[in-house]
Amino acid sequence: MRVLFAGTELFPHVKVGGLADVMAALPKALRFLGVDLRLLLPGFPVLKQAAAPLESVLSLGDLMGGGEARVLLGRSPAGLPLYLLDQPAFFHHGAPYEASGDTPLRFGALSWTAAHLGRHGDGQGWKPDLVHTHDWPTALAPAYLALGEGPRPRTVMTIHNLAYQGLFPAELLTPLGLPAACFHPDGLEFYGKLSFLKAGLVYADRLSTVSPTYAREILGPAGEGLEGLLLQRNGRLRGILNGVDYDVWNPATDPHLPRPFGPADLGARAQAKLALQRELGLREAPAVPLFAIVSRFAQQKGLDLVLENLPRFRSQEVQLAVLGQGEPELETRFLAAARLYPARLAVRIGFDEGLSHRLYGGADAILVPSREEPCGLTQLYALRYGTLPVVRATGGLADTVVDATPEAVAAGRATGFVFKEPRAEALAGALDRALDMYRTRHDEWAALQQRAMAEDFGWAQSARQYLDLYEELVRSAD
Repeated sequence: MRVLFAGTELFPHVKVGGLADVMAALPKALRFLGVDLRLLLPGFPVLKQAAAPLESVLSLGDLMGGGEARVLLGRSPAGLPLYLLDQPAFFHHGAPYEASGDTPLRFGALSWTAAHLGRHGDGQGWKPDLVHTHDWPTALAPAYLALGEGPRPRTVMTIHNLAYQGLFPAELLTPLGLPAACFHPDGLEFYGKLSFLKAGLVYADRLSTVSPTYAREILGPAGEGLEGLLLQRNGRLRGILNGVDYDVWNPATDPHLPRPFGPADLGARAQAKLALQRELGLREAPAVPLFAIVSRFAQQKGLDLVLENLPRFRSQEVQLAVLGQGEPELETRFLAAARLYPARLAVRIGFDEGLSHRLYGGADAILVPSREEPCGLTQLYALRYGTLPVVRATGGLADTVVDATPEAVAAGRATGFVFKEPRAEALAGALDRALDMYRTRHDEWAALQQRAMAEDFGWAQSARQYLDLYEELVRSAD
């Protein structure tokens, strides 16, 4: 089976969130299962450099008013065939979602190219049986294919985060090459605007999202105004949990750590913790619990609940290390708190791949208090490193972390600490339970760490589910 993956991020070259990890790891797992899979991404300079040498396989002319466009073919460093839409006027930097006047045309061009490759192939003998698009920037591809003429491949669209929909003025229908007849409530229209994401929800043959719980949640209040449409298409919606590439996220081989360790060598984590405290300017204190946050700064992530709990960290002798970037207000509040509690709180604004690995390897627990979390990879990475997650029961967090209730601890199933309501008091309760176990029940804490590290959230099972979906779809006549 031949499959074209279309997206906007690719670890480690272009990364804003978990989509980059998925675009790198899931195709690798699918190719292991025998899928002839190729990627399509924007021709950002960093990707052109990483995929070299490049061959020009298609000339597309002036696409969406962005000047001459062509499709280049190279290979990712992992060896995956990689198409790049080379259109410098649109893709001249590596910030995929930087807002500008040409944003809808940029991603319209990318979606149109995915549809063109899907319908006509690359001119070198390769044409996909199925096009798999990811999130709103490529969500017009199923619409271009469904609304066009002639035979077409089947289509799947994965919703990584329904909160990001790609909403633009209706006047862009014509520049995007979309018929006016599709602009209505059962088509691309969403409260008077053109919705890229809705195009995929309406026209893709199958829909998937990144955890079973999130697939259920978006049929209700978490549906961002699209729950009615999703309920209509529920029979074609599937929740498939994201996975982890353990070639990258493995404390036994991680080059970013002071020394490797595994479940039988938890003592080595103490060295990683001391090195992390030293790096961040925190007091070097092996016995002081060190919690961490590795997150995009957004309201959805519930980080304001952590800010409300900072006095608790001070009164209970707890350290907190924060790495992330995003909404300016949250960045400002965390930086201000770090100045107020310099010995207990370290904040690093930005993205630092190496530091993120050291946080997973050296912190005692990771905080993921999200109001909504479609899947979440943070808690999955933390589990493998023995950094116990403190999470809210939503989306993929609910699917992957087993709360340390007395029953779950006794049964050997617990892997972290879970709270339900998105309130500071509820997070405080989970923090208190974690701190109590850390300080008074050392054997139970170590047992949770070993259990967490033994969990298998690799891509093999999820890739098999995607392949089953592809095969079912290609065989079907609907």
